[in-house]
Amino acid sequence: MGVWFVTGASRGLGAEITREALERGHRVIAAARDTAAVLRAYPVRPEGLLAVRADVTAPEQLTAAVEEGLAAFGRIDVVVNNAGHGLVGAVEEVSDEAARALFDVNVFGVLNTLRATLPTLRAQRSGHVVTIGSIGGFATAPAVGVYGASKFALEGITEALWGELAPLGVHVTVVEPGGFRTDFLNGSSLRVEPASIADYAAGAGPVREALAGNDGRQPGDPAKAARAIVDLTEGEEPPLRLQLGADAVERVEAKLDLVRRELDRWRHVALSTGV
Repeated sequence: MGVWFVTGASRGLGAEITREALERGHRVIAAARDTAAVLRAYPVRPEGLLAVRADVTAPEQLTAAVEEGLAAFGRIDVVVNNAGHGLVGAVEEVSDEAARALFDVNVFGVLNTLRATLPTLRAQRSGHVVTIGSIGGFATAPAVGVYGASKFALEGITEALWGELAPLGVHVTVVEPGGFRTDFLNGSSLRVEPASIADYAAGAGPVREALAGNDGRQPGDPAKAARAIVDLTEGEEPPLRLQLGADAVERVEAKLDLVRRELDRWRHVALSTGV
């Protein structure tokens, strides 16, 4: 059995992944800003659970959490970059403060976690990095463009990391979930910028309204998502990308079709710029 390091482990998909890994006999270093919230999920504390305090925007806390986990379990086999939050607002409506706060967690928090954990995986010449992205990081939409941009960044980081770590025996996967019935759409995980520019009512308004009315009604089962993610790490040839949910598959297929149509339509222009 392996040792998992999971960020954002106190709720949502992170808590489900932690639970599924523990049930299969893995040990989990469950990182969260509030360790008490992790422990509340387990009235009887499992033997393999170590709750550690770590805000992903605080590198020194991550370093200390990794050291504590290594002291307890001796190794780390799977790193799950799960901590993150959402942001709703047309691109022009999103404040600088909100955009920077989003990227601090969703992007720089992942980089901080990688810097803290990868030395262990590299030294072992084994392991698996699983980053929880979003289908919005492959095909975004009005009103969630800045959030999508943060998840697009993770796609780029993961693609590069995949090539960098493969020679060292370390797998890398970005998971692209669609809508799952976690707490992602409520106030604990989602910041909503005011609809301050009337011109965007037609473009961004319908997505705003859909998100506001969809909390708890998402089609995906988070327990099944957690099972799929743990399954992923137990296979011999894990993918670079894994979509979760029929809605995710549909959006990927639509994006690929659009890119192919535009590539074919404008191919003559692209090729006309060569020597």
